[in-house]
Order: sequence, then structure tokens, then C-alpha cells
Amino acid sequence: MKNNLVTILLIISSVPLFCKAKTIDTVTSVPTDTGYTKTGSVERLSPEIDDIIAPGELPEILAGGFDWTEGPLWLPELNILIFSDIPKNIVYQWSEKTGISVYLKPSGYTGTSPRGGESGSNGLLVDLNNRLVLCQHGDRRIARMDASLEKPEPKFITLADRYNGKRLNSPNDAVYSINGDLYFTDPAYGLEEGYYGPGRELDFTGVFRLSTDGSLSLLTDKMNAPNGIGISPDGKKLYVANSGDGEDSYWMVFDLKSDGTIDEGRIFYKAGKGHPDGLKVRKDGIIFATGAGGVWIFTPEGKHLGTVLTGQTTSNCALGNEGKYLYITADDYLMRIRLK
Repeated sequence: MKNNLVTILLIISSVPLFCKAKTIDTVTSVPTDTGYTKTGSVERLSPEIDDIIAPGELPEILAGGFDWTEGPLWLPELNILIFSDIPKNIVYQWSEKTGISVYLKPSGYTGTSPRGGESGSNGLLVDLNNRLVLCQHGDRRIARMDASLEKPEPKFITLADRYNGKRLNSPNDAVYSINGDLYFTDPAYGLEEGYYGPGRELDFTGVFRLSTDGSLSLLTDKMNAPNGIGISPDGKKLYVANSGDGEDSYWMVFDLKSDGTIDEGRIFYKAGKGHPDGLKVRKDGIIFATGAGGVWIFTPEGKHLGTVLTGQTTSNCALGNEGKYLYITADDYLMRIRLK
């Protein structure tokens, strides 16, 4: 199996970036004794990117064969990466030593009736008490796992599932502020019939704040596809991706006020090619934002330094190993690239 897998991944790495290569039928992990297959490239638009990714570095394929990967999260105390496979309703874990295994199942839909669509968890994060919090598409809520990170169990406590008495659409991504407020996006991708399904109760897609006292407030309903979300290191800026096409394809930045609300915001960067998705903000303010082609890299001022081109539709990313790697979820793959 190991030799066959290496052959498959070598074939994948030779496919042109504009092609979609889906040749792995089952979840597989690259054997650690053979190293990792390189793929893709790095588009370097500014010399500044050399201070982030050294010349010659390329994405590595760590595992493949998933349905649709999302929500990567590095858990430093366990030295593992966890991530969602939304259609399979599973959170997987990956480690350098043991490869891939199931971390949590079910992850986003706990009902007993069969459900189609995107049923699993999407964004994953930990709260200020180091407890796992999940954006659950199937259950249409923000929930906290009622178990330790070391011994995960599919037991959940609802943190938010309704606004003004109406069920949320399908919480997508979330981030905690310095004081413990939770900011999250709520597009309708996770509903069984999407934006136009009969089960939808809210007539907008919003960006919300769940305050430390448990109250839920709507920050904006002006974005038609709010997706990835992040906060600047100083806690003064809120970044939100709008996952649309053409004029609806952009990243927003909002000023965070002292009371936790936001201003009207402005377009941080127009994507043009479409579908900005997840994003992460590094401690120095550098923004890694998934979009057309792979992971776009921005300065805090909005300068596009370059893009990690994965050759796959790229959903999200996470910093890990004390900032040494950027982990990437891209279609049915888990990848990473070394950072300086």
C-alpha cells in the first residue's frame, strides 16, 4: 500500500495546476519514512514574501482521499492537527508519527434522521479555556465539545443556535477576541438545499458576536456570503471574507470598537477571481487567506505579497508547529508548507 500510495502522489504532483486531480478513493496518509510529495508552486509578487516562505519551498501533500476538508486547527499540547471533513461528518486528526485517524464522529450533525448536504463541522477553534468549539453545519449552531481535547467525545453544549427566535443558517467560521467574545459568520452553504431551501429561517447571512455573557448580536447583514474570519493581533481589526464571484468576491476589514461592535468597514482587497474562504492572521499581522488558486498572503495594509498555489480548490489554513508550518485544507487533501 505504501509503494502504491507514493506512486499515486507522484502522479498527482505532476498534474498541471489548472487541472483537478482526484485519484485517491480512500483516506490515506503519506508514509513518514518516505517523506512527503511536493506539489504546486509559490507565486512571488513581492520580494517581501521571501521573508515568509523561503525560495524553493513548495506545498507538501500529507494525506488525501477525503470528501471536502475544512477548518484545520493545530493543537500544540497534543502535537496534532485536526480538521473537518464536512460531508463525512467527521473531524480527523493528523500527526507526524501516526498519520491520519478519526478524532471525532459525528462532528456537525447529531440528529438521527438522514440528512443530505454539508452535515459536518466546518470551522474549529479553542476557547480561552482550551476547549474545542465547532461551527456545526448540520445542527446549525456554534457548539462546544463537552469533553477534553485529549479524550474527545461527540457530546456538545450549544453556545448559539438562534437569533431573534429564528434558527441560524449554518455557522461557517469563527474567531475569539482578546476578551473572549466569539465572532462568527453564518452563510447558508450548510443547509440541505443551500440558500433557497425551505428550511431557511433567517432572510440574511450575517456576521455575529457572541459575547462573554452569552448574548448574541448581529454585527452586519450586508455581506451575501460571509465566510472566513480573523482578528488582528492588537484586537482592533476584524477581517471577513465574502465568498462570492465578481463584485461579490472580496475581503472586508472592520474597525473593532471598544464595546465589541464594528464600524461600516471597507473592502480590504478585491479577489476578482472568486470565492475567498478561510483565513488566519499571524502574530505579526500577516494574513493568510484562501481564495482562487490557493492561499493568498497579505500584509496588514492589504498588499498582496504572493500566493501558495495548491492546484486544488482551497478552503482554509492554520498555523502550526510554533509558526513553522502553514497547514492547508484543499479539496480532498491535507497539505502544508514550511514558513520561515
